[in-house]
Amino acid sequence: MKPLTSKEVESQLEALDNWSFENDQIKKEFSFENFKEAMAFMVQVGFEAEDLGHHPNWSNVYNSVSIQLNTHDADNKVTNKDIQLAKAIDKIYKKN
Repeated sequence: MKPLTSKEVESQLEALDNWSFENDQIKKEFSFENFKEAMAFMVQVGFEAEDLGHHPNWSNVYNSVSIQLNTHDADNKVTNKDIQLAKAIDKIYKKN
């Protein structure tokens, strides 16, 4: 999978909801009412990630989830796989 250039990543971020790009990854913080909602979100994202065959780097502390995306098979750079997963994550978040 071919990595996107910085310009290509920045252009793709315009279609995403508040994702940022730094250190060769796109990332976003998500907040929820409580731990249960945060975990439910992570489960939904986990199923989507598995379907796409692309898995996030993430962490959870109580009601917040931090997600970082890059592609290990592309030298840990951002690829279209990351953009596709970020779009799916945004859709899941909006449903919750």
